[in-house]
Amino acid sequence: MKKDNYLKTNRAFSVVRKYGWLFTVLVAVGGLWQPKLGLLVILIMAALTITSFFTGRYWCGNFCPHGSLFDVIMLPLSRNKKIPDFLYSKAMIVGFFIFFMFNFSRKILKVMQLWGEMVFLDRLGFVFVTTYLMVLIAGGLLAIFISPRTWCRFCPMGSMQKMSFNLGKALGIAQKTERRLTITNQEQCLSCGKCARVCPFQLTPYLEFSGQNQFDNIDCIKCATCVAHCPVGILSFTKDRSS
Repeated sequence: MKKDNYLKTNRAFSVVRKYGWLFTVLVAVGGLWQPKLGLLVILIMAALTITSFFTGRYWCGNFCPHGSLFDVIMLPLSRNKKIPDFLYSKAMIVGFFIFFMFNFSRKILKVMQLWGEMVFLDRLGFVFVTTYLMVLIAGGLLAIFISPRTWCRFCPMGSMQKMSFNLGKALGIAQKTERRLTITNQEQCLSCGKCARVCPFQLTPYLEFSGQNQFDNIDCIKCATCVAHCPVGILSFTKDRSS
């Protein structure tokens, strides 16, 4: 597969994925006038943390409002180039997570001083509104000039999901609930690389199937784009075969 030979193809296979981006715009833009809209993000954060305990980064590929924005709105505008390695290096992911959480926590603690006052909910909501707006702008620019899901490769919420998922695995729960990308038979694979060329995260499943014929990569967002576009139809999502 050529370095930048990535394909723009349909990634929205449900109503949520097709129109979820409206939530991002509602909060990030509408929240500038109605800050309490930002409080809805608390529900999003709780949902992605809980679901990832059982299913890994499934939320990213199927329910994330920003993911919908990147896949539906930004994809047609994107240069769709290779995501630079340093943007998803361990140093970048850990460093940005610490930076993001430090600033986010600092803002929350400052707002907590207003507890009990009339402006408390507005100020608290506005913290989430500005965070959503920042992701919309920064993630949108990265999506246009590099690849739609560039932001997602080092997204702090993605890091939170991976931590939650690792806890689920450590407790022996996630292995029973997670569904992994599975190939019917590796000998049937054409090694065409199309699964990699359509992958929003630019992963390479066809090169990484295990002895159980499964793709065990914590960054797989289980969006099923590769399943939908496999030319021989031998990909699906099934539970862990090693347990």
